[in-house]
Amino acid sequence: MVDIVDLAVVRRASLSDAAALRVRTTSARPQALTPLTEIDSNAWRALAARAAEPNGYYLPDWELAVNASVPGRTGASALAAWHDEMLVGLLPVVWMRQAYKIPLPALVSAHPYGTLCSPPLDHGMAVDAAATLMQAARQSGARALVLRDVALDGAAMKAFNTVLRGEGLRRRVLQWHLRASLDATVDADELLRDALGGGKLKELRRQRRRLAEHGAVTFEVARSPQEVATALEAFLTLEASGWKGARGTALAQVEGDAAFIRRATAALSETGNCEIVTLRAGETPVASGIVLRHQSRAFFFKLGVEERFAKFSPGVQLTLDLTRHLCADPDITSADSTAAADHPMINPIWRGRFAIGDVLIPLATHDPMVAAIHAVLVTRNLARAAARSARHVIRKRKSR
Repeated sequence: MVDIVDLAVVRRASLSDAAALRVRTTSARPQALTPLTEIDSNAWRALAARAAEPNGYYLPDWELAVNASVPGRTGASALAAWHDEMLVGLLPVVWMRQAYKIPLPALVSAHPYGTLCSPPLDHGMAVDAAATLMQAARQSGARALVLRDVALDGAAMKAFNTVLRGEGLRRRVLQWHLRASLDATVDADELLRDALGGGKLKELRRQRRRLAEHGAVTFEVARSPQEVATALEAFLTLEASGWKGARGTALAQVEGDAAFIRRATAALSETGNCEIVTLRAGETPVASGIVLRHQSRAFFFKLGVEERFAKFSPGVQLTLDLTRHLCADPDITSADSTAAADHPMINPIWRGRFAIGDVLIPLATHDPMVAAIHAVLVTRNLARAAARSARHVIRKRKSR
């Protein structure tokens, strides 16, 4: 289970540790800002295999597909760290103007559609790689880095924290929340009993029996490229048929989004990094989910359900089967829900938690521009939070 970061306490390096870090010379060399499409894909894939922290959303086949066609997320660049001919660190980025429409000199993690932007750093050179990426950002003219949606106590952030302590700098957490995760090393049935309790599981079994009146209930896992391509189309249809379709946010409704997901899942299925799970009642798909895999971690990207069967909780039923599937897989030790904070469906089932947030990394000491960037981003976050609260109140009133 992923540890929860303690934001109230940041361990300070001793004077000797700090001195050692200041005089350390990195063996990696920086590659300043370059178009993401110019990064060697084979070197990127090799780095992903050695990454200190898994992140399916920064696999090259996924992020390049996002960059190619998703509206508002194209045209990303990259900061890179190289050791001889080996890529040891990579951070896809955009300028703050593109990310937030704020013309200040900061580089921001390019958002890969999925809500995790922890960058791949070589597990044997993570601190060197982080230091080199910061140097590449300086050479590109940035005064700060903004890492969006990073695991605050993950290996990548720990590497940046080590560099920051050594350079006398301090990160600033702009916003954070706890996200649901699954410890896939335990027995699934025991985990579900502890999470949901006997009464809730009994009710879900009753709903499943009722669902079976529409046909035998089966759980299918698509892995091969052909299977994934077929299952994806069923997923896209399900997602567009529900509330996301009503809001116009389903993947199939936006040409660039549909092109991205078809390209990404096709490529990742070739390497075993993607599978699509489907729950059927007879021949009818009632729920479907896209799952990415990277190293020993799975990532639950999206869920689509057939709302005609809503009274049988098809999304929950699929998640129960997915939980059993992941816990039975010896190659998977954990799964990231990639869900919003306090998600009403996944949080009661996957009871692990880890802290995720946006982090401002200064690139020089006592830089007044960093203070200005921080102030603007804090104000922006407060305004967005107020707007979300207002929308929630309006929707609640309309539903009465």
